[in-house]
Amino acid sequence: MSKSTETYSKKEREKKKNQKRNEKAQRKEERKNDTRDGQDLGAMMGYVDEFGRLTDTPPLLTKKATVNLEDIVLGATIRIDEAPEDAIRQGVVTFFNDAKGFGFIRDIKNGESVFVHINSATFPIKENDKVTFEIVSGPKGPAAAQVNKA
Repeated sequence: MSKSTETYSKKEREKKKNQKRNEKAQRKEERKNDTRDGQDLGAMMGYVDEFGRLTDTPPLLTKKATVNLEDIVLGATIRIDEAPEDAIRQGVVTFFNDAKGFGFIRDIKNGESVFVHINSATFPIKENDKVTFEIVSGPKGPAAAQVNKA
């Protein structure tokens, strides 16, 4: 009599394959039966509470805030707190590079740093000079113009 061609390990592998196949078919059947097709819209809805958390309960109507449509502003807001500033400002030159011809002026009133170029000055600029200037819009932000000694 000849030996069987099926060994113990082959039988075990075949059992595992069949078991996996059956488990996969069972999971497929469970997914098929667990669909939400027959449910109403309320069962599929999610809500966000006042703290930004997701919940499955709808918000209370007593906590509902009313919003006046005229109070909604679209676009940039107008800042009323800023009064029109003086055209001529005073400042101190904090940095100036003679080789490249540019530097920065620190505004005395608000401490803002403003770019200055040698072409906008009427005299040779040095560091720690007290100057008066006007602010204009430059290509990279605010820049000083009409710089004079104070």
